[in-house]
Amino acid sequence: MSIRIFITGGTFDKEYNELNGELFFKDSHLPEMLKLGRCKIDVDIRTLMMIDSLTMTEEDRELIRHQCETADADKIIITHGTDTMTDTAKVLAESILNKTIVLTGAMIPYKFGSSDGLFNLGSAIAFVQTLPKGVYVAMNGRYFNWDNVRKNRQTGEFIELNKA
Repeated sequence: MSIRIFITGGTFDKEYNELNGELFFKDSHLPEMLKLGRCKIDVDIRTLMMIDSLTMTEEDRELIRHQCETADADKIIITHGTDTMTDTAKVLAESILNKTIVLTGAMIPYKFGSSDGLFNLGSAIAFVQTLPKGVYVAMNGRYFNWDNVRKNRQTGEFIELNKA
């Protein structure tokens, strides 16, 4: 069983420019993170884009949807910026019913050393293997149904909208 991982950018992969203080994208840190986490699962990593999710367009989301829909894997993880992660999850859930898709991200860039990204990636790998078909968000050691989660901008955490 292979897991497809689609990289779209987001805080996961941001770097810090020490000269001007800006965050930017260079290369994905996913291979390094998987190695550091001693991941022994068969994964296939594909970079779709390296952008901040606040700049993501409908066309970008359509590309993500198309890649998920046509992927031969039925277990998919998407690394994504946290600001619009739920928007992309909605697009996927509206058309893809036969796969398990988990979106995850980070509040702090991996390269900062104190990132939650490695933990969230590990959680997403576990969740994509155990959850039934559907679209989920994995953050803060929890998974959420795509339509029952939002980012709390005051606490920097993802929270459930309606507790069952």
